[in-house]
Amino acid sequence: MTIQTQSELKSFANTVVALVFSLLLFGLFLLLIGANPLDVFSYMIEGSVGSSFSLQNTILMAGPLLFVSFCTALPAKLGMGVIGGEGALVIGGLVTAAVGVVLTEVSYGWTMIGMFLSAFVAGGIWISIIGYLKHYKGANETIVGLLLNYIAIALMNHLVEGTLRDPDSLNKPSTYHIGTDKMIAMIPGTDIHYGIILGIVICLLMYFLYHFTTFGFSVRIIGGNKKAAKLAGLSIGKITLLTFFLAGGISGLAGMVEVAAVHGRANLSLVVGYGYTGILVSFLARHNPLVIIPVTLLFGALNASNGLIQRRCELPDATMVVLQGIIFVTIIALEPLTATLKSWKTKTASAFKPWN
Repeated sequence: MTIQTQSELKSFANTVVALVFSLLLFGLFLLLIGANPLDVFSYMIEGSVGSSFSLQNTILMAGPLLFVSFCTALPAKLGMGVIGGEGALVIGGLVTAAVGVVLTEVSYGWTMIGMFLSAFVAGGIWISIIGYLKHYKGANETIVGLLLNYIAIALMNHLVEGTLRDPDSLNKPSTYHIGTDKMIAMIPGTDIHYGIILGIVICLLMYFLYHFTTFGFSVRIIGGNKKAAKLAGLSIGKITLLTFFLAGGISGLAGMVEVAAVHGRANLSLVVGYGYTGILVSFLARHNPLVIIPVTLLFGALNASNGLIQRRCELPDATMVVLQGIIFVTIIALEPLTATLKSWKTKTASAFKPWN
C-alpha cells in the first residue's frame, strides 16, 4: 500500500468520523428544540432515497455541487483557501444565457459547445483574478473571492434588469429564454439531465490530472513547500494561474448547466448558495475529486429532503443549514484535534521508550 493510498484512506476515515459525530450533535440539537431526531432522520431518508422521484431529486440537487466544489478543491492543493465559487457560477450562467440567445443560426451541437466554452472561459478568467492578486500582489485570496462573489451578483442584477432583460419577465427580472431546443437533454426514462454525467466525467478527469500527471505533482509540491518548488525550478506563478483558471472554469460550468438544463435563463435563481455549499463539499471530500462525487450526493440528499422535513416535522427551512454548519465546524475542529492526538501519542511513546 502506497503512502498516497494510506493518506487517502486516513482522510476517508476522518470524514466518516466527522459525519457520525455531526449527526450525533444534530440529534442533540433537535432534542433541544423539541423535535424527535428519529422522525427527522427517517424523513431525511424518505425524502432523499425513499422513492424514484426522491432519488432523482437528490441527484439533481447534487448536480451543481459536482462543478462548483472545484473552486475550493483545486486551489486547496496549492495551500490556498478560495470561496469564489458562487461568483464563478453566476458569471458562467449569465454568459451562457447571453450566448444561448445569440446563437440562433447554428446547430444544437455547436450551440452546446459555444455555451460550454463561454461559461468555462468566463468562470476561469473570473477566478484567475483571485490567483493573480494573490500571487503577484499579495492579496488575501479568501477575502478577494468573497468580494468577487458580491460583484458577480451585482453585475448580473444590473444586466438582467437592464441590457439583457426580457420585457415579459415582470415579477422576476430575467434574461431572454435560450429556447427549449437549446436545453440540455434528459437521460431517457428519467428526469435527470446529461449535465450530471458531465460533472462526473470532470471529477474523473481532475482526479487523473492531479494524481497521475506531472502538472498535478507540481501542484502538490507547491502546496507542500514553496521553497522546494522554487529550488526545483517550478513556475509557481503560471501553475497558480492555471489552477485558478481550471477551478473557475469548472465552477462556471455549474452556471451553464443550471441555465441550459434547469432554468433556461439567468436570474436570481442562480443565487441559491451552491457556491458556499461547494466549500463544505470540498472540505468534507478532503479536496479529492473522486470523493467529491459521493459527498455531493450526500448534500443533494439533505437538500432534497428539506421540504419533507418542513412539512412533516414542522421545522424551519434553516434546519438543514444547521446540519451543514455542524458538519463544517466538526471538520474544521477535527484537523487540529487529530494533530494534537498524534503529537501526544508520539511524545508518550518517546517518554516510555526503554533506554538502550
